[in-house]
Amino acid sequence: MVLPFFDGKGIFEILIERIIAADYRVPVILATTINPADDILIEIAEKKGVSVFRGSEENVLERFIGAAEKFGVKKIIRVCADNPFLDMDSLKFLIEKSKELHADYWCFAKKDGTPSIKTHFGFWAEGVSLGALIKTAELTQESIYQEHVTNFIYTNPGVFSVFKHSIPFEVEKRNIRLTIDTLADFETAREIFTRAKNFKTPFNSLALTELIETEPIWIESMQKEIQKNNK
Repeated sequence: MVLPFFDGKGIFEILIERIIAADYRVPVILATTINPADDILIEIAEKKGVSVFRGSEENVLERFIGAAEKFGVKKIIRVCADNPFLDMDSLKFLIEKSKELHADYWCFAKKDGTPSIKTHFGFWAEGVSLGALIKTAELTQESIYQEHVTNFIYTNPGVFSVFKHSIPFEVEKRNIRLTIDTLADFETAREIFTRAKNFKTPFNSLALTELIETEPIWIESMQKEIQKNNK
């Protein structure tokens, strides 16, 4: 999160700056852990004027509920901090949907219904209601659902109302990986981010996908990491 990624800044700081610059007029909250290793994230967030909540490292579900309750938030747009290529237009779409939908969960999804959080793309956030998170905590204590906060919700459409919006077909048909879990992911993403900035490539899923296709070595690296890190 803090390893130099572009222009001397880490992924976390870059992502925070992109969200703030978009000025979507919604509260931005960092929900991190009580682990002292995350103190550096708190420092960065507070300098940027971002609210902070600290909670359990293992029980992410509990942490999200605590953050939402502390700041009086009923609907949450969850942005994963390992996705520096977040598509801001899509983020705006999810924010707008949160105001008009009465769904428990809303997201971008593949043609087969797989939510974007279960993919390797790294372009999209997801939306969830506080009520759905509380209900999840009441219905299950399995650690998998405490770690993967929304999994129980989108896999139980009979219990929760779920809205899915199709991701662009031109992106879906290309098996790329821009979410960052490994050092190889980080290094490939850093090269792509730098190229995109230097070439003034729009930071949306279509334009970035086209840029990636110009470098077979990036595709090769992504395929290796996808095979090793199946979601």
